[in-house]
Amino acid sequence: MIFVVRLLALLIVAVLLFVFGGLYCLLSPRNPRNCYHISKWFGRLSVLFGIRLELRFAEGAPREPGASVCIANHQSNWDMVTLSNALMPGAVTVGKKSLLWIPIFGQLYWLTGNVLIDRANRSKAMGTIAQVTEKIRAKQLSVWLFPEGTRSRGRGLLPFKTGAFHAAIGANVPLIPIVCSSTHHLKANRWNNGHVIVEVMAPISSTGYDKDNVRDLAKHCHQVMKNKLEQLDAEVAERNQGVR
Repeated sequence: MIFVVRLLALLIVAVLLFVFGGLYCLLSPRNPRNCYHISKWFGRLSVLFGIRLELRFAEGAPREPGASVCIANHQSNWDMVTLSNALMPGAVTVGKKSLLWIPIFGQLYWLTGNVLIDRANRSKAMGTIAQVTEKIRAKQLSVWLFPEGTRSRGRGLLPFKTGAFHAAIGANVPLIPIVCSSTHHLKANRWNNGHVIVEVMAPISSTGYDKDNVRDLAKHCHQVMKNKLEQLDAEVAERNQGVR
C-alpha cells in the first residue's frame, strides 16, 4: 500500500517536474544553471521517500566550485534524490549518450546543459573527455563525473576508472569529492527510511600529476572517499537505530 501511494505521488510530481522543468529550460536551453535548478527539484523528492537527508560542506569545500571536476560515488537510482542535492551552481553532469532516448527525461537532461558521451566506443569516449576538458577551460565549468563507471549497488566504493582524472589534469583544475552514505537499505515501501548524509569535501589538487601517474591520483581520491564513506555509514547506522 505504501509503495502504491508513493508511486502515484511520484508520477504526479514527475509529470509536473518534467513539464514545468522543460518549459523553464526552454527559456535558456543548454544553460548550465538549468542543471543546478532542476537537480534541486529532484533532490526535494527525498522527502517523498521518507529520507531525512543532510547535506554537508566540509571545511574548505566550495559552495560554487568554478572550474573543477566533481567526483561522486554512484550507487543506484536513489542517487537522483540524494546526490542531486549536492550539485552546485555552474556544474553539469556527464552521462551516457543512451540517456537521450529515455522519453521526456532524456530531453530534459539535454536541455539542462549536461554532456552526453558514447561509452560503447572507447575512442569516442576519450575524445569526449578531451571536449570536456576544453569546456572546463573555455567556460569555467564544473563537470560532475562518477569515476566508478557503474552503480555499486551495495558493494561499497568500486575501483575508479581514470577518465575523470585525465579531465582534471588536462584542464589543470582540482577534483572535488562528493560522498553519499550508503543507500542500499532504502526501501520504497517503507514510510521512514531514516537518515542519509551527503558531504561535499575539500578540493584535491591535480597539480603535479600527468598521464603517467594519473592512476596514483585516482587511488588517492579513492582512499579519501572510501574513508569518508565508512565514516558517514557509521554515523548513519547510529542515527538509524530502531528504524524499520
